[in-house]
Amino acid sequence: MREPAGPSAGRRRHSGRKGDAREAAILDAAEELLAREGFDHMTVEGIAKGAGITRGALYFYFGSKQDVLTALVARTLLSMASAADRAASTMEDDAATIVQTSLRSTETSWREHGRVMQAAVDLGPLVPEIGSLWKATVDTYIDSMTAVLERAGAPDARHLATALCWMTERTYYWSHVESQAEHLGDVTATCHVVWMSALAAR
Repeated sequence: MREPAGPSAGRRRHSGRKGDAREAAILDAAEELLAREGFDHMTVEGIAKGAGITRGALYFYFGSKQDVLTALVARTLLSMASAADRAASTMEDDAATIVQTSLRSTETSWREHGRVMQAAVDLGPLVPEIGSLWKATVDTYIDSMTAVLERAGAPDARHLATALCWMTERTYYWSHVESQAEHLGDVTATCHVVWMSALAAR
């Protein structure tokens, strides 16, 4: 399985459980601010305040607001990539069940972390590390679903998985841009129809 690599540029070294807990608090505060204010308006000072630390203490962990966001994206996408791998590796389930499970998992990720994921897509072209993290996650889904489609006997499974995974990614993204979480359930249902049609045509 390909997993998004953790961010490196601008990130400070630290060790121990206290450091891990504080970093998690910084990322949690950043996610809350991102949802409330957006990336352009959130500040290092605001993130530090939300995490219960000083601005100077935050710089011990991250060099900039952008570095905080990159780490937040990495944390979110690592969870998504792991879920994709688990769903696809469940050999006893048929392709239709795996597709449904994967779509529901994706919907849940957009409901719980939609602002982070939207920011990843929006800023990916401007911040190469975020763009690479996002592409690596989609590639993980493509790898996983290629294996599922191959087991189901679909011809040209890699090309089909690539088209379907990017279609799914764009559809969830634009739904979140336009209406946040309001219509994500409809997106899941629509994408399921498309995936099932592709499987039926094999």
